[in-house]
Amino acid sequence: MAPTRIAGRYAHGNDKVFPIVCWILHCLLIKKHESSPLGVLKETTMWRDSILWMLFCCFPLLPSPTDSIAVMSVDLGSEWMKIAIVKPGVPMEIVLNKESRRKTPVAVCLKENERLFGDGALGVSVKNPKVVYRYLQDLIGKQKENPLVALYQNRFPEHHLEKDEDRGTIIFKNSEEMQYSPEEILGMVLNYSQGLAQDFAEQPVKDAVITVPAFFNQAERRAVLQAAQMAGLKVLQLINDNTAVALNYGVFRRKDINSTAQNVMFYDMGSGSTVATIVTYQTVKTKDSGTQPQLQIRGVGFDRTLGGFEMELRLRDHLAKLFNEQKKTKKDVRENARAMAKLLKEAQRLKTVLSANAEHTAQVEGLLDDIDFKAKVKRTELETLCSDLFDRVQGPVQEALGSAEMSMDEIEQVILVGGATRVPKVQEVLLKASGKEELGKNINADEAAAMGAVYQAAALSKAFKVKPFLVRDASMFPIQVEFTRETEEEEGVKSLKHNKRVLFQRMAPYPQRKVITFNRYTDDFIFNVNYGDLAFLSAQDLSVFGSLNLTTVKLTGVGSSFKKHVDAESKGIKAHFNMDESGVLMLDRVESVFETEVEEKEEESTLTKLGNTISSLFGGGSSEPSVNASEPVQDEEEVPPETGKEDDQAQKDKPAEEEKQEAGENAKEETLGEEKAEAEKADANSDAQDPKEAEKSEEKKPSEEEGKAEEKEDKKAKPQKRTKISDEIGVELQVNDILNPSSDQIESSKKKLQDLTDRDLAKHEREKALNSLEAFIFETQDKLYQDEFQAVVSEEEKEQISGKLSEASEWMDEEGYTAGTKELKEKLSELKKLCKAMFFRVEERRKWPDRLAALDSMLNHSAFFLKSAKLIPEDDQVFTEVELKTLEKVINETTTWKNETVAEQEKRSSTERPVLLSKDIESKLALLDREVNYLLNKAKFAKPKPKPKPTSAEKNGTSTEKGKANGTVADSEKVIPPKEEPSPEKAPEAPEEVQPGEEPPTVEDAGKETETEKSERPEGASSTEPSENNKSENHLGDEL
Repeated sequence: MAPTRIAGRYAHGNDKVFPIVCWILHCLLIKKHESSPLGVLKETTMWRDSILWMLFCCFPLLPSPTDSIAVMSVDLGSEWMKIAIVKPGVPMEIVLNKESRRKTPVAVCLKENERLFGDGALGVSVKNPKVVYRYLQDLIGKQKENPLVALYQNRFPEHHLEKDEDRGTIIFKNSEEMQYSPEEILGMVLNYSQGLAQDFAEQPVKDAVITVPAFFNQAERRAVLQAAQMAGLKVLQLINDNTAVALNYGVFRRKDINSTAQNVMFYDMGSGSTVATIVTYQTVKTKDSGTQPQLQIRGVGFDRTLGGFEMELRLRDHLAKLFNEQKKTKKDVRENARAMAKLLKEAQRLKTVLSANAEHTAQVEGLLDDIDFKAKVKRTELETLCSDLFDRVQGPVQEALGSAEMSMDEIEQVILVGGATRVPKVQEVLLKASGKEELGKNINADEAAAMGAVYQAAALSKAFKVKPFLVRDASMFPIQVEFTRETEEEEGVKSLKHNKRVLFQRMAPYPQRKVITFNRYTDDFIFNVNYGDLAFLSAQDLSVFGSLNLTTVKLTGVGSSFKKHVDAESKGIKAHFNMDESGVLMLDRVESVFETEVEEKEEESTLTKLGNTISSLFGGGSSEPSVNASEPVQDEEEVPPETGKEDDQAQKDKPAEEEKQEAGENAKEETLGEEKAEAEKADANSDAQDPKEAEKSEEKKPSEEEGKAEEKEDKKAKPQKRTKISDEIGVELQVNDILNPSSDQIESSKKKLQDLTDRDLAKHEREKALNSLEAFIFETQDKLYQDEFQAVVSEEEKEQISGKLSEASEWMDEEGYTAGTKELKEKLSELKKLCKAMFFRVEERRKWPDRLAALDSMLNHSAFFLKSAKLIPEDDQVFTEVELKTLEKVINETTTWKNETVAEQEKRSSTERPVLLSKDIESKLALLDREVNYLLNKAKFAKPKPKPKPTSAEKNGTSTEKGKANGTVADSEKVIPPKEEPSPEKAPEAPEEVQPGEEPPTVEDAGKETETEKSERPEGASSTEPSENNKSENHLGDEL
């Protein structure tokens, strides 16, 4: 628990002050203009300017392109982890590791100068199990005396576990220099998962949602958060793995969810534990987004030690027994850690095979003293070995039904999750316990949790917008507040009374905020936050649960606060608690609240309010609450202490439409009041009284008659305004379960992990430099005898290069494998410099054919273009003489350069530096291309020149020629008397009708313009018939 809010959630809040201030200032400018005579006329302009101002002010708030957008999830199991990401263009994808597998072992190998993860670490575990750390989930957030720590030591006797004297937790001690806490090793795993996600997403990834078992208590959840902090991850949420599975199941079945509640049980048997969860799906109405689907965790049952790993350990011990019975050696295989690690690996493989086969042969080469082991194992033997484990399979089911207060008849289906559910006997027992016809296998048992968690990560991230799916998770363990106060039972006789107030009941939804009010304290006091009634846990679960006391809270400054506000009416000491999205309880703040009566003031104008807002923004900016803050009194909902099943039943009987999302973002503050009434002293069993009634009991000091009289007077008098005054109370926290590491310890662990990461990177760089040098030596020695290299290298140069390569090869065999990265890179650079001229000549010869062919093709096309451009008639020419001459000059110069350079290159020896260079050819190509493209673009957008307007004589001549062309021979010989030429203003004559026996005008004739039409056509307009110039222009276009 921490006395303040999570820092990361409200980071960079001050960056938003400047845009808000700018916006308010601009609103003031608008107000000023509206008051002027021109205000109405400028209204539209001012609104436009306002929008521009808003966009300008909000521009600094936009994320930069370098910010991380992708988010990730880590399904952190005891044996395996699955990683998923969401990034723009990649919706919900499982990350592949370096071996291209979809899941990665949670294993870390820590040698003196080497660190391995995943499959690489598992490979080392067979040879040297002492340096490989696995199954860390059983040690996170545990003290050294916890029975689970003893069980871990029994399973892995090769590890040396010591007690951390500062915190009471454990430390892996491999040597004096190599000591790591489970949180630090888990931080390495999370850092490795972040690296895999970043490689897969090809961008930085910092935000993550991590899955944890539903039975993790406060200490275990804080330990996971601390490990993520050491790894440099920003945890958006710790989500219970069963909740993540349920979310993944519901997201892909949105259409099947309606207002009718559907109850589904998810049975998750993993490697280390088993959890059964009852989830209710239905649609609910929300204020913000209307009707949306929702999942609610109704019941949870678990078994911390029931899982596939326990089956593998028993099978391993059975194989060891079989090997000892063969008596191939006098040694006991169980005393050899390396041999037992080999048998454990074989037992894991054997369990998987026996899930699909009735029997199988187990075999290990060189198990002990180079003796091979081989034995046949049947499935029935495995079932006999684990018979007591199979009897415990139905335990979580019954526990989940009990916590949800349901029967199996209300469960629609049971869905299997987790790798261990593939064991046939597990399914057989579970099918019988559930009474169903079949078990649901319609989700990916391995990846469902990772996919559900990454959907939640996308929903929490501001970079993505997903369809809402409401999640109401539940806290498994009740939490209560305990305090002691003095009570006066008889006159002069005082006694101490221990009080308990339940903050969160069992299966209470979260995230949720609650407030508890202490009404009878006027001086500094202490209260404790502890777990509530855990009678539902078995004796074994209680023994591994850890401390039942969470935190001791000491409040300071209560007395001084009361002295400052003697005239005010006390409303008690309010402690604000918050159980966040990760299920971690925090104490946000504690404050003393008072009420006082003040005279009502005249309401301020809008302009004054804006001015006050600006003053407050510039005057402060601190996020800390004020010491003596005052605000108008608002009615606060007082909720009496929860009393058990009646409240639970009432909660269940609510219609779906009336649920108000107590565990959602509403952050509804429920208040638990400490009662004041002295009339309840004698009731020792029940110390609960409605806080409102308690306050009324002290306020109603006068008699009933006086109260009635005052009541009448109050009705006549004007009501006075009451103001609330709050003082911040000092808080000192003492953690009682597992001490949180100090900030210095966190920084030290961060530095330790960063040093290991830097060492890994340096080692990777050295290996890369060593491999590059070795590869260059071998490849170059081989190339010296290839034909294309022999053609360009002289014998003298060949001997020199070959000698240097042989010398470098001998150096590598003797000193190279111990040389540093810098020395290896310098050696490689020296050899590359020696061979640079040879590689250059070979590379140029490889490029010549393609480059020269491209240049020839470009020259041909450019010459054809130039020839076509010169054929354009002068009236339609779009290119200037300077442009055509420039192109012609470039073509001639390029052709000359190419011929001369190729001829000179043919005279040179192949071992000399070439004069024909590929880069020169490319520059000539670029020059030609630029010139031709310039002219092409000019022709594309050029406009045709306007035609000159014909004279009247030209018109008559054209008309006469047309008449001759259209008339018959007889008509052409007929003499027509001269007529007066019509003026242009007169209307044209009607067309002559076609006489019988005469041919009608052809289509070509109909398409031609009459003289009048020509005269009326605007200057520069073209006729329907294309002119010769137009035809040549179109021809040029076709040629181009």
